Amino acid sequence: MPSLPRPVTELTADEARRIALRAQGFLGAPDRRSGVGGVLRRLGAVQLDTISVLARSHELIPYARLGAIGRRTVDSAYWTPPSDGANASRPHAFEYWSHAACVLPIEEWPHFAFRRRAYRSRPHWNHALPDGVYDQVIKQLRSEGPLTATDLGGAKKTSEWWDWSGTKVAVERALMYGEVVCVERRGWKRVYDLAERAVPEPLLHDELDDTECLRRLVRQAGQSLGVGTRADIADYHRLKGEQVDAVIADSGLVPVTVEGWGKAAWAAPEALETPPRGRHRTTLLSPFDSLIWERARTERIFGFTHRLEAYVPKPKRVYGYFAMPVLAGGRLVGRVDPAREGRTLVAKQVTLEDSKAIPGVAQALLEAAMWVDCTNVRVEQVDAPALREPLVRELARALA
Repeated sequence: MPSLPRPVTELTADEARRIALRAQGFLGAPDRRSGVGGVLRRLGAVQLDTISVLARSHELIPYARLGAIGRRTVDSAYWTPPSDGANASRPHAFEYWSHAACVLPIEEWPHFAFRRRAYRSRPHWNHALPDGVYDQVIKQLRSEGPLTATDLGGAKKTSEWWDWSGTKVAVERALMYGEVVCVERRGWKRVYDLAERAVPEPLLHDELDDTECLRRLVRQAGQSLGVGTRADIADYHRLKGEQVDAVIADSGLVPVTVEGWGKAAWAAPEALETPPRGRHRTTLLSPFDSLIWERARTERIFGFTHRLEAYVPKPKRVYGYFAMPVLAGGRLVGRVDPAREGRTLVAKQVTLEDSKAIPGVAQALLEAAMWVDCTNVRVEQVDAPALREPLVRELARALA
């Protein structure tokens, strides 16, 4: 790492936590006027995932900040083009590789030119591309308009998820190159279209060099985090540490120290201008929420160990298949592994930090139940058995 400039200020651990919460949209009045689009622009990236329990992760993330917003409203905000005639075919967002597969604001298209160039120069791929298929896919999209991989001729050669057809290999490669864009998800299938149709003309270019792209993404990551270490900032869009080092001095972020972190940190200047104040959001969090998607940062800020166990064999799970951390009072106070049975939200497994967590967990469960059209909440297992009945009573009191 290059030598670090002198920190402009020292933050307490509590100040850093509150700055992070405000930057992520969990502290202060939510900006309901800007809605889901505003959440997306604030975060810079909303992670997608195939798992759907209460809802899919890209729906859970705006819900966690805005409350019980309609699920159709979420998808519409990402993918439905504006109503003005000039942009009638242009979505508000596109899907690309950022922290993982993410929904990204359409205006960020130019800043991922560095990654598109890197993909184009890759010497090898995991899937072979049959001769002529790439050109055929582009030709079909040009003549027929937005299509799924199935529409293009089939996504798989066999029933195995990884056994892609030549068509699927071609269209995914075109997506990575930037010749094709995912313009929506339809039944969880990507819908592909040519970038020349889907991306507004002023944005449709790869003119920015790598340095300018990285400078923008480092700045954006710092703004969305509020304050973060080099590793935090690099992880946000899955940059390399040396890429962050090369541009951070010119990114507009300022160096700070944070009590107890033990590592240099950087903050967005606007995050330091006023003390974070306002109402704390109480909610269930997707395990893929950008507030907590990096384990080391979550442990450092909240003293909370967060791991997704969906891919852990059932006998080895500690917290459950899709344990959702509970945010209340600006702290992570427990976990809930949820499910739905008809109109009942089932808390299959609940982990509470202590008895003080009960009101927050009950509130989060009740709001989530309302959001997914459930009229009842049933608690099955609580890690501390003595806390199960107090939680059940709190839920019954609130439902009465």
